[in-house]
Amino acid sequence: MSHEQKLTKPLANYSHLRRSGDLLFLAGQGCRDPETNVWAGVSFDAKGQLIGIDFEAQVRGVFKNIEAVLISEGYSRKHVVDVHVFLTDMEKQFPTVNRVWDEYFGGVNPPPTRTTIGVRELPGLNQVEMKVIASTKISIT
Repeated sequence: MSHEQKLTKPLANYSHLRRSGDLLFLAGQGCRDPETNVWAGVSFDAKGQLIGIDFEAQVRGVFKNIEAVLISEGYSRKHVVDVHVFLTDMEKQFPTVNRVWDEYFGGVNPPPTRTTIGVRELPGLNQVEMKVIASTKISIT
């Protein structure tokens, strides 16, 4: 990575990113905080049992992690050309993703392309994950 940036540790043997020419490929990003290694939006009771997940906090955590990887390579959200979004409950989660997406990419014109996919489950306590492709050779406005 060209810039010092704290990134989450991968859950398996893979890279957060790979470059190919001007393209930057980001592995699926979840919502774990790189400093604490805790999933965003997750609540536990005094016995350590999971009691709830704030899905919006998870979406914001994913965007925060995407931003960290992009910045580590000198890119920004304006360089994002394509995103794959993975959700564990399409019906309930899709509206929240759309709302936070509009906040995150609101100033990007044109916004990136997107494919949203419903999945049975994701690693760890993630209920959302996003895989990103960015490029320095796109028209940015």
